[in-house]
Amino acid sequence: MGRGCQIGTRKNKIKGISFVMGDFSQNGIISNLHDFGTKSTADIEKELLKFSKERKMELILPSLYSELKGDALSNIVKQIGETKYLNHIIIGLDKASKSEAIKAWKFFKGLNTPFTILWNDGPKLKKLHEELKEKGLAPSETGKGRNVWYCLGMCIARDEARSVALHDCDIKTYDRRMLAKLFYPVVNPFFNFEFCKGYYPRIANGKMNGRVARLLVFPLLTALEKTIGKSDYLEFMKSFKYPLAGEFSFRRNVLPELRISSDWGIEVGILSEMQRNFSPQNICQVDLADKYDHKHQDLSANNENKGLSRMSLDIIKTLIRKLATQGNTFSPETFRSLKATYYRYALDLIDIYRSDAEMNGFKFDSHTEEKTVELFALNIMKAGDSFLKSPMDTPFIPTWSRVKSAIPDYLKRLKEAINEDNKNFS
Repeated sequence: MGRGCQIGTRKNKIKGISFVMGDFSQNGIISNLHDFGTKSTADIEKELLKFSKERKMELILPSLYSELKGDALSNIVKQIGETKYLNHIIIGLDKASKSEAIKAWKFFKGLNTPFTILWNDGPKLKKLHEELKEKGLAPSETGKGRNVWYCLGMCIARDEARSVALHDCDIKTYDRRMLAKLFYPVVNPFFNFEFCKGYYPRIANGKMNGRVARLLVFPLLTALEKTIGKSDYLEFMKSFKYPLAGEFSFRRNVLPELRISSDWGIEVGILSEMQRNFSPQNICQVDLADKYDHKHQDLSANNENKGLSRMSLDIIKTLIRKLATQGNTFSPETFRSLKATYYRYALDLIDIYRSDAEMNGFKFDSHTEEKTVELFALNIMKAGDSFLKSPMDTPFIPTWSRVKSAIPDYLKRLKEAINEDNKNFS
């Protein structure tokens, strides 16, 4: 599960010597689209511009207002501002006052593309949210899941895009080539992909990152196979090189029936939805970058409602619930076996990561890695206990098709409210 499984062709320089490393691996049931460095960003964008004449593209940016003050989003806006193939950009703005929403409007003008801001904390959208809440259709909690879900609703209401991409607003190493590669598989008319997931190496500042993927998801999927047996779902999930990547793209027809998780299991939840609704032949993953870094969460070992502790609990519960819907039975004994199997395999992986880090000259803190694994193992039991107490709980927000069925004019009114807000901003 180390980085050796993830490398596509890379152009590197060491002491003035240029060389290329190649990996043509197709080692799962999902198509891997590599970046061999043979097509320039300008060439990819030229093709996208051509495709855009018939296949309009919209980008969704879920953002906290606080991210406008950081270096990452300023660079993201600058990079996107240099593209010409996007039809529209939808920005979900969380935790912003009215004056901050107006500042955000001015900030995002740098995108140089028509855009719409969803002011999620504004009175109009709050009122519409309450309407959904009264009918039991509203997202149960605030956060990225709710933000993305409303942005998808606006995209459906606009009814213009043929393809939609989404990525986070805290990517410190963002480059516009990343966006071009993310769109390409679902926009190219000669491809049959309905969904594309990004992947990249999680290395920065001389160390390995991606702790939840490395130390929880990968060993947990293997432990689940050993505990409850192999399944199409687990094989599907294991095919992704970085399942927690926040970058993905869809064709338009995917959106109305897509269920979004309201908690921190959103990425795993979306992959689960793709496995439920589409053939693996319609799904791919694309190599987005040589390097990737973003805002890091604290481990929060003493607070299961924050940081990586909360994230790990949500991810474990998402996987368990998905497997339960496929007829798998869980008991306290199952979770004890799962925890023990996970723990042993995760510790073995730490040994591999240590060797991988030393081979590449990275810093590696074995003590911290093992403390993280211990926390995740404990959270397997906590997640299992939560599932056994409330097996019918679901973090998924209803699909937009269901909302439309219950309230036929809701999307129309959502679009009108958002457009009215944007007129006031401008």
